[in-house]
Amino acid sequence: MNRWAPYYLSALRIVTGVLFALHGAATFWGFLDGRRSSPEVFAWPSWWGAVIQLVGGLLIAVGALTRPAAIIASGSMAYAYFAFHAGDGLSPLANHGELSVLYCWVLLLFAFTGPGPISFDALLGRRRAGDLDAPAADVRGAAEPAL
Repeated sequence: MNRWAPYYLSALRIVTGVLFALHGAATFWGFLDGRRSSPEVFAWPSWWGAVIQLVGGLLIAVGALTRPAAIIASGSMAYAYFAFHAGDGLSPLANHGELSVLYCWVLLLFAFTGPGPISFDALLGRRRAGDLDAPAADVRGAAEPAL
């Protein structure tokens, strides 16, 4: 892997997180995407999906608690695909589920790779190690489980 790959993954994580959060914000406050209605508080799945998108997207964008946020967000997109799109056929092109599938797999990627070097998780990892000047070039993120 080239030396810039961790930074490209960080950029992809930031853009994905921001777009995911905006999708959640649009669901809550309809005006962002032209709708005028918001889901009823605690309504399943629309309100909870919007919470996962907004909060999870923000966490993913800044790289804080990236792995748990990404696994929950990925699962929510898998649920969205099978609950709302797959009934019209399994092809994402035919059932208009491309965005759900794409988010699901990209978010799952971040659950496995971690946040990358440009993240709060990486900053906290360097702070714990006592070396804030060290580069954070580990693609897997700061908090790796001991095997």
